[in-house]
Amino acid sequence: MSDFQSARIALGARLRELRTEAGFDGKGIAAVLGWQRSKVSRLETGKQTPSKGDLAQWAEAVGRSDLATELTGRLTGLETHYRSWRRQLAGGHAARQEQAIVETAASQMIRGVEVARIPGLFQTPEYARYTFRSNADFRQLPGDVEEAVRTRARRQEVLYEPGRRFRFLVWEAALYVVTCPYEVMAEQLDRLTGLIGLDTIELGIIPFGAQLKRSPAHGFWIYDQRLVIVETINAELWLDDEDSLALYTRAWEWLSEGAVYGPQARRLISRARSSMERISQPGPTADL
Repeated sequence: MSDFQSARIALGARLRELRTEAGFDGKGIAAVLGWQRSKVSRLETGKQTPSKGDLAQWAEAVGRSDLATELTGRLTGLETHYRSWRRQLAGGHAARQEQAIVETAASQMIRGVEVARIPGLFQTPEYARYTFRSNADFRQLPGDVEEAVRTRARRQEVLYEPGRRFRFLVWEAALYVVTCPYEVMAEQLDRLTGLIGLDTIELGIIPFGAQLKRSPAHGFWIYDQRLVIVETINAELWLDDEDSLALYTRAWEWLSEGAVYGPQARRLISRARSSMERISQPGPTADL
């Protein structure tokens, strides 16, 4: 169960507690609120997320208007942890990139794991362009691709600021996931190679066949020791509790034990780069 769902269930339990303390059954409070009984049930069991208006009405209906602030605070906390892509990208990708600039600028060290793509901070404009375009098409959302590419490039300026640390782990498989033309992927791999050795960047590649304590299940980023952002297919989780921070820090450390750096990492990237050249070159045509 996700943190979001656990928090929603806890909020539903609080609503049920207030209802029973006020002497209402589900049918009774539904009548007072003018709602369907099924809505009351969905809210109390954590199957539906209430709006702020729903919570204010509930507090008033049970005679506890003074608790409206508490209930909306719980909702705000819940929404902070779970941010659907549809809501975040409703106006396009650039706004989310602006938010990333703020979080990046506020951090001295960012650690990350990517298992199926190149980290956004290391992407070339062309690779980013195809990534944003594909994402917009997949989610059927507005495609402010060029503005998003420019914003991502501006975000990358922080890579060259003295005193910053960017420690990233990329599973070797990500070097072979091609969601753009082969020549674009080849240029992207060249950029990765060029970043190795920069004093602000530590790039590790987790090789195929590396012996690991746990599999690289999904990507995540750790901002200092204050925030973890985990991306799923439909949402981002923003986690700032101590248990989550400790868990993801341990996951990063375990995966880092299987990574290779420096010349070894460069060789793995070069091998992937060579494969792009072989695939992109047409083979001989058979005589018919």
